[in-house]
Amino acid sequence: MVERWRSASLRSQLVLIMGVLMVATLTLISVLILTLLHDTLVKQLDDDLIKNRQSISSFLVREATNPTQTSYSERYYGALLSQVGQITLDTNPTGDRPNLPPLTPDDATDLQGHGFYVPGTERDSDGWRVSVWPLQNGAGSVAVAVSYKEVNETFNKVSVNTLLIGVSATIAAIGIAWLAVTRSFQPLSRVDKTAAAIAAGDLSRRVDVDNPASEVGRLASSLNAMLAHIETAFASRTASEQRMRRFIQDASHELRTPLVTIRGFSELYRHGALQSPEDVGAAMGRIESEAKRMGQLVDDLLTLARVDEQRPLEAKPLDLLLLGNDAALDARASAPDREITVVGLDGGAPRPAPILGDEARLRQVVANLVTNALRYTPEGSPLEIAVGVQPVIDDRLDSVLEIRDHGPGISEDEAARVFERFYRADTSRYRETGGTGLGLAIVAALVAQHDGTVRLTQTPGGGATMSIRIPYEPLADEDEPFDLG
Repeated sequence: MVERWRSASLRSQLVLIMGVLMVATLTLISVLILTLLHDTLVKQLDDDLIKNRQSISSFLVREATNPTQTSYSERYYGALLSQVGQITLDTNPTGDRPNLPPLTPDDATDLQGHGFYVPGTERDSDGWRVSVWPLQNGAGSVAVAVSYKEVNETFNKVSVNTLLIGVSATIAAIGIAWLAVTRSFQPLSRVDKTAAAIAAGDLSRRVDVDNPASEVGRLASSLNAMLAHIETAFASRTASEQRMRRFIQDASHELRTPLVTIRGFSELYRHGALQSPEDVGAAMGRIESEAKRMGQLVDDLLTLARVDEQRPLEAKPLDLLLLGNDAALDARASAPDREITVVGLDGGAPRPAPILGDEARLRQVVANLVTNALRYTPEGSPLEIAVGVQPVIDDRLDSVLEIRDHGPGISEDEAARVFERFYRADTSRYRETGGTGLGLAIVAALVAQHDGTVRLTQTPGGGATMSIRIPYEPLADEDEPFDLG
């Protein structure tokens, strides 16, 4: 039985519980009503006995002194009782009558006219309601009775009607409860269908919310929010898997290119195709160049892998102005023919740009940007490194470092993709300069680790400007807030 109950649907359980409660309520109300009805009918019998006792007593006394052989009303029964409680005269000597016990005048005095039940003399008798009073002359007592037949008929009739009404009401209530529960469970049915569709792979399905204030409505809203998160998570995972596959394919391709070159020159040397020392030297130079390029590619891949692992930063107070000056010094040493200057964001004197960051990783960021600018701009073109602080929103500040070149620049279509891994705006130029296509991707990843951003804009007058913005963090020895003026 318990197992059947547990295996039943929630709708069936609720309807059954409501039906049981309905039956229990109707049963209790019916019992109370029938009890009150019975007591009221019996009280009416007692009132009738009190009203008719005088006339019945007078009738019995007359019959005792002057018999007329007439009968009193068949509805009532009257009897004169002797001192010892024996019936000396009654109104209905034949037929059903109360089976009176011996009642003396003292017993009648004790009863004080209160009615009580006695069975009838007939087998199918409904019983009698009896009241006994002592006679005023003390010669005995008089018993007055009325049959329970009318009470029982009325009580049985009302009981049957109450039962029929109760059964009808219970059936109607169960039907209404079934319809109401079914209607209330319609949103849950939609939730079930939606869950089944999602289980089948359709993550775009959502549950319709009819009444957001109801329990089912809140459940549907919560489920929709959860589904949105799940869909986003699956989409992110799918996009991540696609990026990973593309990354592996690109990495395999980029590693294969120098390996093919190295293997080709090695086979030429092994087959004796390189006869002169000049040919051997040229081949060894190409092998060394491709090996360096492959080593650089591996180093960049390892850097990106470490960034993707979200390793914690070794953050400490740092000034972007120091990094800009060091980068300018290094660039002047590697490109003495260029004019490389450190300026402010407005073209004036540079200003301190304190932050909290990992010095080694940020030096790599600035080095990658400067190297990229030197590599892809004409020889002898100037280069500016601008450092300063700019306001953003809610009184917040950003420390900014910009690398401004004056080369051919980058188109808007290519600018949107330059931070993608292995993306190259010009493949032939990449081959000539020896880039791996990962430098700007590394820059974007490292800056993002510092809660910063990097973007590409056009330099006024021609060229490209790479800007990195990192939240401003005042140095510990700063007594006053930074003054932008």
